Amino acid sequence: MTTLADGLERLGLALPAAAQQKLLDYVALVQKWNKVYNLTAVRDSEKMLTHHLLDSLAVAPHVAQAQTLLDVGSGAGLPGIPLAIALPGTHVTLLDSNHKKAAFLRQAVMELRLGNVAVVCERAEKVQLKQQFNVVVSRAFSDLPEFVERAGRLVAAGGTLLAMKGVHPSDEIAHLSGDFKLSGVTPLKVPGLDAERHLVFLKAA
Repeated sequence: MTTLADGLERLGLALPAAAQQKLLDYVALVQKWNKVYNLTAVRDSEKMLTHHLLDSLAVAPHVAQAQTLLDVGSGAGLPGIPLAIALPGTHVTLLDSNHKKAAFLRQAVMELRLGNVAVVCERAEKVQLKQQFNVVVSRAFSDLPEFVERAGRLVAAGGTLLAMKGVHPSDEIAHLSGDFKLSGVTPLKVPGLDAERHLVFLKAA
């Protein structure tokens, strides 16, 4: 069994006790709301820790320098909420078009007292935001060409589109065209998760 402390150590993340407690409180909130709102198909608390929490936190070292981050298709707040807890100096915006999920996100932000998080309920291709973001990240949102098409305009100059993927998305990469080009693919090792994970970096051409 992988514990949060063990997982953080293996990811090389040194988080204060208060942040670790917030991460656990967040998992408890997801489980509580999941009974009514069906936020995630993962029900087991240990699986939630590995498949959701540590999976999201594996991205933290790659976005640690970002001042602003947009989580597109945030769902239950993944990876945005774990990243916001781990990186309190980064302002995180959670974007989801589902009203029930957005209601959960607002409740989670309030209960966890996340002063660096905003919630927006809108579709990525329609949303009008006052700013663009250093990093726009998605987890299981869409394929890469669609991600670029729907969210590319939300990236600030010099910023990055980041797509969290399972197996290496060679086919999706081959179909990329237009304003964004592949700048790298990094394999992620998620503690306690026996599955491939890759982080795809896309930069404006």
